[in-house]
Amino acid sequence: MNKQEITAQVQTALNVVYETGRMEKGDQMVVGCSTSEIAGGRIGKASVPELGEWVAEAVLSFCSDKGIVPIFQCCEHLNRSLVMEREEAVRHGYTRVSAVPQPKAGGSVPAAAWKMLKNPALVMQVQAEGGIDIGDTLIGMHLKPVAVPVRSDDVDKVGYANLVMAYTRLPYVGGSRAVYE
Repeated sequence: MNKQEITAQVQTALNVVYETGRMEKGDQMVVGCSTSEIAGGRIGKASVPELGEWVAEAVLSFCSDKGIVPIFQCCEHLNRSLVMEREEAVRHGYTRVSAVPQPKAGGSVPAAAWKMLKNPALVMQVQAEGGIDIGDTLIGMHLKPVAVPVRSDDVDKVGYANLVMAYTRLPYVGGSRAVYE
């Protein structure tokens, strides 16, 4: 497992969600990640800051290329709060909270992203249009309703970590007479 492999797996996963969910410029992509799981360990037990840097770089590069907003979920020690650019947090009216993620209190990926973003902010909750969950970090609380699971023959793990992907769609309303796009 090297940087090139991890980067390719992360960017493939992001692209699967981006394409399948027909994401558009300005949409938000939430990423939850356990570097412990990527390395073959148990979630929350063996944080790997170097892997956090690799994942954060891969996410930021992909999102920049596609014009989507990267958001990084922290672990339960920071109540699954999220790291994102302050400008985006303000634009969406998200509630900001006070902490600076660390590898063992927030997670290696959010800690790395905090250092890489121009003007980072930590927010309590978001409602993203898509997301990837590397290592079963439970990102569902940060997706808009209705979440649609995504499966891919191209990628189902990042390193040793299980990969769960989802995009969201508009809820169907109206009943039997309704017509949908």
